[in-house]
Amino acid sequence: MYKFLNTVLIGITSGAIYSLMALALVLVWRSTRVVNFAQAGQALLSTYIGYEVIQNFHSFWLALAIAMVAGAAVAALIDAIFMRTLFKRAAEGPIAGVAPIIATLGLLGLIRALLGLVVGGKEASIRPPVSNIGFTISGHTLAFSPLKLLIVASVLFLMLVLSLIFQHTNVGLALRASAYAPEIARLAGVKVDGIRTLGWALAGAAGAAAGMLQTPDGNGALSPDSLEFSLLLVFGFIAAVIGGLESLVGAVLGGLLLGLVLAFVLIYISGSLVFITAFVLLIIVLLVKPGGLIGSRRGRRA
Repeated sequence: MYKFLNTVLIGITSGAIYSLMALALVLVWRSTRVVNFAQAGQALLSTYIGYEVIQNFHSFWLALAIAMVAGAAVAALIDAIFMRTLFKRAAEGPIAGVAPIIATLGLLGLIRALLGLVVGGKEASIRPPVSNIGFTISGHTLAFSPLKLLIVASVLFLMLVLSLIFQHTNVGLALRASAYAPEIARLAGVKVDGIRTLGWALAGAAGAAAGMLQTPDGNGALSPDSLEFSLLLVFGFIAAVIGGLESLVGAVLGGLLLGLVLAFVLIYISGSLVFITAFVLLIIVLLVKPGGLIGSRRGRRA
């Protein structure tokens, strides 16, 4: 019984981290119709900034806040300086639809390379802000600690806030309008370029939160070539597609489903099958529901 319960708890915690990255990817997709594969590099850069804050001020919470602000600023600069120009130059080209996606892959490599030049190959680590020792029930230690509770609560909080922004504010309406019909949005008085940059900034902040919360939880070393951040991008993208790419709630559900499935494969079958299982799950979901768990709606309120 406790093995099953621990497997579920491990899956929920891992899924929460995947959900954060999925949220970041969905935010950019919903505001610009671009899949931002550079998100992992941006999260890594933001996490390094947070690490430096911890080294100087010894406060994880201050580091988390600054990392999220830095993540938002970096993402906004990438959109304002790079992506806007790319959209304008590639608008009439033969690969106009995929050029921005290809560019984000290049950005991912560039960010990792620059980080490697700055910090070298030295590994760093972030201490958990709260205990990572599992709760104890009837003498059994669960695979769920105050840190993991913090991670799950953070994901739910961000999902709630971002969903409220997108669905119940004029800013959210402008973000959706700028993505789907930019010319009409401009005619309606929406500053499309600025709104899209805001979408990138929100995604950058969410990605920074994912990096800061994942690093102490995984007890892994932080480095420019960190495998954890590469897997975070892959699993976050799969979670976003499973959820539907259009829904913030779907991103969280997709992340939790992915985390649970991978946890059961890891504990009950074999760790060597975890990576391939993620893609098998993606294919199954797309065959059953091509639009994802929460597919996009045909109609939206103006």
